[in-house]
Amino acid sequence: MTASPEKILVINVTRIGDTLLLTPALRAIASFWPKAGIDVLGHRRRVEVLAGLPFLRRVGGISKHTAWCRGWFLAEPYDLAFVYGFDTALVRYALRVSKHVVAFRQQDSDLNRQLGTVVQPPGFQSDHAVRQAFALPAAVGLKLDGGRLSYSVTAAERDWAAQQIAKDWPRDAKPLVGLQIASFPTKGYRDWPAEHFLALCRMIRDRWPKAHFAIFGGSQERKRVKLIKSGLGSAATAYAGRLSLRQTGALMSRLDLYIGVDTGPTHLMSSFDIPLVGLYHGSSRSELIGPLDHPYLNAIDGPPADHGESNEASMAHISVDLVFEKVCSALNRLAN
Repeated sequence: MTASPEKILVINVTRIGDTLLLTPALRAIASFWPKAGIDVLGHRRRVEVLAGLPFLRRVGGISKHTAWCRGWFLAEPYDLAFVYGFDTALVRYALRVSKHVVAFRQQDSDLNRQLGTVVQPPGFQSDHAVRQAFALPAAVGLKLDGGRLSYSVTAAERDWAAQQIAKDWPRDAKPLVGLQIASFPTKGYRDWPAEHFLALCRMIRDRWPKAHFAIFGGSQERKRVKLIKSGLGSAATAYAGRLSLRQTGALMSRLDLYIGVDTGPTHLMSSFDIPLVGLYHGSSRSELIGPLDHPYLNAIDGPPADHGESNEASMAHISVDLVFEKVCSALNRLAN
């Protein structure tokens, strides 16, 4: 491996949250080789969460379906590549375009022989997700310096957010509270009941009558969003299915408080120095997936499922009173 690589490639095709969980590793790579240009390829619809990070040169999309035809006529433009996951097509692409490839041990022994550095994959939930993502850089001698996630809001996005807030939210609204009420459909058991969210918001309004709520999410949770929006009326603005990922991040950066379940937007929110109340399922607790090094984190873990209880039932055990207690603590701490 080149002692001081000039060009580094990182491939990580995954969901929003796992893309963001890699940012401490990317930051460490950039710090260790400050003169190197670092390019990241990821899921074409999710890699945009890395746009604008000052320690990256370029970000772009790739998939196992498009990787097979790429890189055949390039004269090894990269000195070093890190490849996450176990898609053979992505590893082979990296081997075509990089002199030295670092990847987890693959099922194909012939492929493993071609890798510059083979890394044993970390065991499931054997450590925090940020430290697990650092396994590849660690294999070539790098050290993790802080686990905070990184996200950058552009000037244009800040201007857009200011205009949108002026349009959608009452001028005297305070505090501004963001809600992420659902995870993605295949992880629906991570969701806190919509009725709990509505009861919590009413308690917040009783304590802070000018509080306004921004309800984030995708189109899949519109039914849940409608329940909360109809219960809060003009005290809430529903954005589910209306915003791009980057627009969501821009609005989040203007909040006073965020309350959300374990999902990609909650990871995004954790990059800001804004009070965050995170609700975590007992099967993926905050100690393994929650924000690291966050100054205003209030994490609440659901109990593990007992006696054959379903995953879905576990989150309902987190009481509205407990979450409200964390909300009060977060807002009072911010005021002081």
